[in-house]
Amino acid sequence: MSRLDSFIRRLTAQRDILNAVVELVNGTEGPVLEFGLGNGRTYDHLREVFPGRRIVAFDREVRSYSLSTPPTENMVTGDIRESGQAFVGIGAALAHADIGTGHDNIDAITLTWLPQLMVGVLVKGGIAVSGLPLDRPELEPIVLPSGVKEGRYYLYRRI
Repeated sequence: MSRLDSFIRRLTAQRDILNAVVELVNGTEGPVLEFGLGNGRTYDHLREVFPGRRIVAFDREVRSYSLSTPPTENMVTGDIRESGQAFVGIGAALAHADIGTGHDNIDAITLTWLPQLMVGVLVKGGIAVSGLPLDRPELEPIVLPSGVKEGRYYLYRRI
């Protein structure tokens, strides 16, 4: 499969999962956290599917399109591993992390801290969506929406 086709399938899986979790999240209080703002595509989609809900985005620096950039009070810059710690205990209804690089050695380092961070920010019953697997006993895998290939994206509920 070409890298372009792989990219398209990954983004399609991401969108399909985010659309599917709306029903799972709507009965749960708490903000939505977006780890890895990038150019703001996912943040913009989250605003659309969770209107009126606080969405806090994290990234090293703001590089998003101006229309897809959160207001200053909901934009956290700096190393996510460090800046995310200030949000442990916030009780997020949803945490989304698309911060994998595709480089196994770099992603292995991210996986030393990302699963714990996701557990720490979520309320019990909250939903974690990630481009990387989150191996934690507090996170129960949820069946992916039909059409999303296993291992393409990951979906969990905080227990």
